Amino acid sequence: MLVLALAALVPTVAEAARPDLRRMSCAQAQAMVAQRGAVVMTTGQYTYQRFVAGPRWCDRWEVVRPEVARTRDTQSCVVGYICEVPLFRPFEWD
Repeated sequence: MLVLALAALVPTVAEAARPDLRRMSCAQAQAMVAQRGAVVMTTGQYTYQRFVAGPRWCDRWEVVRPEVARTRDTQSCVVGYICEVPLFRPFEWD
């Protein structure tokens, strides 16, 4: 019986750990990223994305790129940025 009770709680814990972008308004999603700095959000049934507020939340070799996603109220909301490894790096003089 205890196992069934714990199994019923698992989806609730998972939802709390990773907010669903599809259920949020664009403004709510942007505010969450700005407040927390970096947030992993559910973007689809089997997909997720990490959004950051700026380059401070990326590794030093990564660059930021604005990321557009679908929210409850709009098809294309600039939620925040994503961290990417650049295809070409500028010359480094060490």
